[in-house]
Amino acid sequence: MQTIISNSEDKMKKRITTLENDYSSIRAGRANPAVLDKIEVDYYGVPTKIQAMAAVSVAEARVLVIQPWDASTLNDIQKAIIASDLGINPANDGKVIRIAFPQLTEERRKELVKDVHKLAEEAKVSVRNVRRDANDKLKALKKDSTITEDDLKDGEKKIQNLTDKYCKEIDDIAGKKEKEIMSI
Repeated sequence: MQTIISNSEDKMKKRITTLENDYSSIRAGRANPAVLDKIEVDYYGVPTKIQAMAAVSVAEARVLVIQPWDASTLNDIQKAIIASDLGINPANDGKVIRIAFPQLTEERRKELVKDVHKLAEEAKVSVRNVRRDANDKLKALKKDSTITEDDLKDGEKKIQNLTDKYCKEIDDIAGKKEKEIMSI
């Protein structure tokens, strides 16, 4: 029974980590190399992440600089960024690519906040699915007479406490991200 509970907690922690990674890729008006994490460039027929092909740095608060190690990939990187759903226009000077992040409008901020809430709700659903799976496993153990009714109730209570803890943590993380977006 303890294994089921600890495995469930591990899965819930991983979901929190995934949510934080998702939030780091939301463009909040500041230059953040994490916005490029999901973009892949066709590098000699192999989809390759930009960070594996170039040095990515923050030159100013709203400017990212991408300096590829192989200058021949400059145009490929630029095309991949344009094709992505970031909605930013990279400037290529022949040596580096500069990405200037414009100031966010109030409307765009509200859209980003909606995205933040949507991701938070998806994370909560995922945590609740872990709870459901764990409870099903506990009920199967009870059915096989491996654990008692009291053990089942105790296990379900522990799983529910974990679920509440991680749902609250998701709300806290979402609240921080919302504040960050609205205060820029």
